[in-house]
Amino acid sequence: MSPKPLALFVTHDGQSARAALTCEYKCGNACFHEPPNTSDGAYFGDIVSGLNRRGLIKGGAAAVLAIGAVSALAACGDDTSGTGDTPAGGGAPATGTDFTAVTPNKDDALVIPEGYEQQVVLRWGDPLFADAPAFDFDNQTAAAQLKQFGYNNDFAALLPIEGQANSFLLVVNHEYTTGPMMFRGYDKDKPTDEQIAITKAAHGLTVVEVKGEAGSGKLTPVFGKYNRRITADTEFVLTGPAAGSEFTRTGADSAGTKVLGTFANCAGGVTPWGTILSGEENFNGYFANGDKAEDPKSRLKRYGLTEGTTANRWERVDKRFDLAQEANEPNRFGYVVEVNPWDAASTPIKHSAMGRLKHEGASIYVTAAGDVVSYTGDDEKFDYMYKFVSKRKIQQGTGAAAMRHNLTILDAGTLYVAKLTGDHAEQIDGSGKVPSDQGFTGKGQWIPLLETGEDGQAKSLVEGFSAAEVAVFTRQAADKVGATKMDRPEDFEANPFTGKVYVALTNNDNRAKEGKPGVDEANPRKLNKNGQVLELTDNHTGTDFTWSLLLVCGDPAAADTYFAGFDKTKVSPISCPDNLAFDPHGNLWISTDGNALKTNDGLFSVTLDGPRRGETKQFLTVPKGAETCGPIVTEQRVIVSVQHPGEGDDATPDNPQSHWPDGGSSQPRPAVAVVWKKNGGRIGI
Repeated sequence: MSPKPLALFVTHDGQSARAALTCEYKCGNACFHEPPNTSDGAYFGDIVSGLNRRGLIKGGAAAVLAIGAVSALAACGDDTSGTGDTPAGGGAPATGTDFTAVTPNKDDALVIPEGYEQQVVLRWGDPLFADAPAFDFDNQTAAAQLKQFGYNNDFAALLPIEGQANSFLLVVNHEYTTGPMMFRGYDKDKPTDEQIAITKAAHGLTVVEVKGEAGSGKLTPVFGKYNRRITADTEFVLTGPAAGSEFTRTGADSAGTKVLGTFANCAGGVTPWGTILSGEENFNGYFANGDKAEDPKSRLKRYGLTEGTTANRWERVDKRFDLAQEANEPNRFGYVVEVNPWDAASTPIKHSAMGRLKHEGASIYVTAAGDVVSYTGDDEKFDYMYKFVSKRKIQQGTGAAAMRHNLTILDAGTLYVAKLTGDHAEQIDGSGKVPSDQGFTGKGQWIPLLETGEDGQAKSLVEGFSAAEVAVFTRQAADKVGATKMDRPEDFEANPFTGKVYVALTNNDNRAKEGKPGVDEANPRKLNKNGQVLELTDNHTGTDFTWSLLLVCGDPAAADTYFAGFDKTKVSPISCPDNLAFDPHGNLWISTDGNALKTNDGLFSVTLDGPRRGETKQFLTVPKGAETCGPIVTEQRVIVSVQHPGEGDDATPDNPQSHWPDGGSSQPRPAVAVVWKKNGGRIGI
């Protein structure tokens, strides 16, 4: 489909486009609950909001009106209100970004630039094995789903198969399931046992071989030896300080080291040794009856485990999801998972040395000296940013011995949490006004929480916490040291050319509400609906960094947006950044989730260097109701996961709101799609 002309001005009311149905099944209605971080540790934002409160008290009612009006006007003002921008935009587009931007739209289609083609690689239910049945929406079985592509694909990775030209492993997360969209006549209160078994089988990860095609970006799945499904019942080994502790032992696993399943798998990462990392994110929504379990030190509450039943109702058939019967089971989820896709019989790992939180994902950066650093965000309003610095270096080679060693790299090292300060604290008033010609800038410190030695012995670096407590209750340990409360830190990615690290901060409409943390320079807007992207210059193995805001997202016509000083009349509107990726030229690519500008989510390129730094262009949009996940950008192709197409509050199988990807009167199906330039051209060139 051809793009429409670039729209520069978008009317919006500032509310997320995510459906309530999505919120219920994806994150357990996290946005409608009180944020679980109620810690009162001193941090930079408290100081700023304290100054603002004193100003309000001094100025009386007039000051209250003025501050409130600034926030309201920011959404509809022009871009001349003292932003400090120096318009840029000279020269040719950055290599890899020369395409005609797609306009925002509400089409039920994957809309791509003119001169490009597309293909659906895999959709929910497609067979992965020779003995798997074809997908039949009205005749699903758990046995079939175990051999078919799972639901609601998120993170994706494409790994070349050594020695086989144009052959790859495609590895995909399956974050969550939505029963009302999967089954006709679904009873949310009483799903059948078979429906529950199907949803459990549709979670986890898929590994599948795909074949490329010369002169094209097409990818064709094959029934290869590496193909595998990992589900909510697959056996995992738990390693690190949490393993075997009093917090991870259950009736079914008295040793506390063997965990069944993974779920809520959001983003991830690819390691240099060829494995896949996957973040267990909204795991709290899978456990019922939090009010019936003992909750010392509010540990359950801090992770969002609440009373009553779950959306999926797994607790009805499996007691490990009922906290009244297995209070420790949630402590076995919320980790970074590592999967070796080259061995279909291998046991995946959960790395507790990297902490337990709502991991959006985990990305790896290797220094010139061979040090391994992993970055991860805790995707919740007012939660934190973390990094893990390994004590082990990579062992070169692809043999079994090298893989055994490398699979232990993330079990020994130091876990840190971030504390940020701003350079212009006195200028941050919640309006999003840019404080200086250099934009929003500041410094940061990585505060150590936990050190795990190569001998497996761990030491807590937080007073009053044991090593096992830091590993299992990482959020509380970070609270104790006064980490900076961020606006939903999601994906981290390090630029392979410069080493700078980028963080997607999706949104936080509770920022500066009464009784909630106030604004600070890294989180500069009240009631933040559109999010921002943070750029770190990190001393990767050290404890110091500097930072700036690359983007303050939203409608470029609004005063409270910022594109690294680039001319805002020449950028695409962007809202709710979620996943990040780099192309071979060092450009940043951003996928979005929950677009508050009332158009479909999409994928955007952002130029990072030169006179066009900050130029943001929309490469594609996903169908209505969907979010854009797991972007992969190479010279030959762009791959995206299209998650929950057609998911809406009035949508049912008898009243579908989308017919993507198959068209006609078909049911919507989450799918992975690939886009390439016609005639064998290179992406963005």
